[in-house]
Amino acid sequence: MRALVAMMVFALSTAGAVAQSLNTSETDSSTQEVQMKVIGSEAGFADWLTGFRPRALAAGVPQGVLDSALQAARFNAKIVERDRNQNEFTKTIWDYLDTAVSDDRVALGLKALKKNAALLERIEAEYGVDRHVVAAIWGLESAYGTYRGDIPTIEALATLAYDARRAAFFEAQLIAALRILANGDVTLADMNGSWAGAMGHTQFMPTSWWEFAVDFTGDGKKDLWSDDPTDALASTAAYLRHWGWTKGALWGLEVTLPSGFDYDQTTERVRKPVADWAAIGVAPMADGPLPDHGVASVLLPGGARGAAFLIFSNFQVIERYNTADAYVIAVGHLADRLRGGPAIQAAWPRELRALTLDERMDLQRRLTAAGFDAKGVDGRIGPNTIAAVKAYQTANGLIPDGYASLEILERLR
Repeated sequence: MRALVAMMVFALSTAGAVAQSLNTSETDSSTQEVQMKVIGSEAGFADWLTGFRPRALAAGVPQGVLDSALQAARFNAKIVERDRNQNEFTKTIWDYLDTAVSDDRVALGLKALKKNAALLERIEAEYGVDRHVVAAIWGLESAYGTYRGDIPTIEALATLAYDARRAAFFEAQLIAALRILANGDVTLADMNGSWAGAMGHTQFMPTSWWEFAVDFTGDGKKDLWSDDPTDALASTAAYLRHWGWTKGALWGLEVTLPSGFDYDQTTERVRKPVADWAAIGVAPMADGPLPDHGVASVLLPGGARGAAFLIFSNFQVIERYNTADAYVIAVGHLADRLRGGPAIQAAWPRELRALTLDERMDLQRRLTAAGFDAKGVDGRIGPNTIAAVKAYQTANGLIPDGYASLEILERLR
């Protein structure tokens, strides 16, 4: 059962690990619709490798490393298939949290915190990042190190670099991975991870390794791959500190909204001082005043009928790790639970289902055609699509919570 849960969480979080280097949650300009057909062959892959070699050599990859690493690499159609279809498995926020912050996940996390208490205390003292947040990322990315991925990283990245959809991004990751091998921090046999090329306990992409990985053990290697999580956990803290983690501040908290609340004042694009939110009746779900950690936003990941969160700048820092709101809320909420906090109190609209990829793309097309520009058709429900949904809801006398529901799609049809 534990292995199954670990694999489920790994599948949920792996695709988002790419966000460490890509950092985009949605297309910012009009784009062609995503291609879903898997195109590629072993013969074409071999030709691509031939063309790639001089580019890798020019980037500083030693000939010997290049030869040994690419010798065993094969075109893996299953990897491309997963890249094409990952959005098909997008869940509602409540279904996602049911798995990501399950009682079992919390229990395993408490054991991991106890076992690694001294290490996590040292990391928090060094980087100023809450140990519970670091542990939560560890829990979501690899089930606290119990499932770190078993796909050869070079094969995964070479396959995705050969594929045309995000070739430049993955070729850069492949070159970075080859340079890690040349650096001697890991052997080819041990360089395994996810289908997307993310590696180790906290699923770093190769370019993130170069920018943020640290040798916290002092053994001369930045080791994210072995059973010892020391370097991986410290590297995650270093990553979050680099992107502006505010020591002692929350990521967010669950709140209640007052009667007559203006739902157009939601999403990360609307930021106000905490005093302004308190003045209109936004209040913590728990007793006491709203904590003041600077400007804040109200987020409704399940729409007006679900839980509401007041989020602070540390929310955006976690977004640097993975841009999906569901992931950030899962990390924050899991950290809260590991700290002894309660489960989310508000009910979710569990009668609703998530839109399929085709439906999300159809929604974006129809919103744009109706004059509410979603700024592209890619099936990703990010800030541009949410803004388009809100504008449509406002124009049609609906609650402008920005939730991309089947009801909105059916009204547009």
